[in-house]
Amino acid sequence: MSSKKDLISPDYINHRKRLKERFLINGIKASKGYEVLELILTFSIAKKDVKPLAKELIKKFKTFQGVLDAPLKEIGKVKGIGEHTAILIKLIRESSDYYLREKTLKTDVISSPAALLKYLKSTMASLKDEHFRVLFLNSKNEIIRDEIVQTGTVDETPVYPRKILSKALEANAVSLIFAHNHPSGYPAPSHHDRKLTNTLIDAAQTFSIKVHDHIVIGKNGYFSFKEEGLI
Repeated sequence: MSSKKDLISPDYINHRKRLKERFLINGIKASKGYEVLELILTFSIAKKDVKPLAKELIKKFKTFQGVLDAPLKEIGKVKGIGEHTAILIKLIRESSDYYLREKTLKTDVISSPAALLKYLKSTMASLKDEHFRVLFLNSKNEIIRDEIVQTGTVDETPVYPRKILSKALEANAVSLIFAHNHPSGYPAPSHHDRKLTNTLIDAAQTFSIKVHDHIVIGKNGYFSFKEEGLI
């Protein structure tokens, strides 16, 4: 026979219910980072108060973004986080990038650059090393190919114009957008960035391919060569 104590739900049960109800009514805009993590954790960790665990994740990785950007192995090292939960956290992060990428592919990225910038910031701002990305566009300014063509060290990425133009011709691209990240967080272009951009523009012109922009991404913002009148 069940005792009265057995019939009383633990406090965390009602708390989980309130978190889900708040999400259904208001979404997550008004929630704190640890509260969003709490809600995520409820779908992989049963019969446990996950608020302390959510706060521990924020403490270790500094921010909600830091948690999602952290390597899978590092997330899994947090006590109470198993492989299943770590995968769920990374799946949410990767799904966000996938969503933004699909949305961007269907957009005229020249007349409506906002979606492109969101995608580039999401996928590149937190990278630990420099990555050089090329977006290959068709005559409608839609992305037909999106490729990281080179990766490098913390502060330098070797880029080869011949390799990029070969890929552009292969994709039948009529124009290009370049993007790379600055792991330092500051997007101001270096002398090397400016020189490389001019070299790539000259090489593309040889094949009647237009360069629309070169965007430098950092955690503290972005720099657009086009917006600054450098292209």
